Amino acid sequence: MEHCAFVCLIFVCGVFATAQTVEIQTQETVVAAAGGEARLSCQLRQSTQVLQVTWQKILPDAKTNIASYNTKFGQTVNPGVKDRIKFEDAELQNNSIVMSNLTELDEGCYHCVFTTFPDGTLTGRTCLRIYELHQPLLHVRASDSPEESVVSCSATGRPAPTVTLTVSLQHLNISHYNTVSVNNTNGTVTVNTTAVLSGVRDDSAQVGCAVRVLSGPLKEAFVTIPDLKQVSLDGVTWIIVLCVCGCVAVVIIAALLKLVKKKTTLQVRLLDYEDNNGIFVSQFLIL
Repeated sequence: MEHCAFVCLIFVCGVFATAQTVEIQTQETVVAAAGGEARLSCQLRQSTQVLQVTWQKILPDAKTNIASYNTKFGQTVNPGVKDRIKFEDAELQNNSIVMSNLTELDEGCYHCVFTTFPDGTLTGRTCLRIYELHQPLLHVRASDSPEESVVSCSATGRPAPTVTLTVSLQHLNISHYNTVSVNNTNGTVTVNTTAVLSGVRDDSAQVGCAVRVLSGPLKEAFVTIPDLKQVSLDGVTWIIVLCVCGCVAVVIIAALLKLVKKKTTLQVRLLDYEDNNGIFVSQFLIL
């Protein structure tokens, strides 16, 4: 009896040791954009007989199978995600799936389970993070000082995006940063960064705004400073023109009112004269 127990213990320990030394190559974290695609892959780095590969979504209180592959039944995908998940590498040692039209509900961790003989099940783990990022909005406006401008860049994403302001010329300087974050009802975060731009400018001077979420690609916006300055001057010019036109209009209207008033004033004069019969006649004359 003791001999049997010892043999069983060696067997269990041998299986445990084998499982611990098995290497499943996978990506610890996969980052993908909302609405885009993500590739999850697992490779069993050990020569053993694999009967089936199963992909599972890890839920807070359970695990659910989303796809599986074996040589007898081929590829099987859960009906609830059949339109969005397909196998890219349908192999027993090296298996990968592609998930499309990603939403925040797809975010989480997944298991790739290799059912082997004689080692039993061997499991790899990879986690999917979904990000959302919209194009930044960049504005430059005049400040109280004629030598400075106020730069503002706003970006919305999930999680909160990082916002970086840049200048194209070394003699331009950005200072006095101020960043405000607002949590939106849809789970995104809007980050607004403002700063003061100063320094000597020329026709090629640009200010830029680069935003990023997690390790996703950058999104950028650029504005040429002289163009904005010219727009500002044109606005002042229009104000001056409108003021001058307004003053001229007032003068013209006043002159017209005076002329109309003069014409509507009645002057009455008594005129005495002798008619053809030699009789004196008095008549009122309206001027």
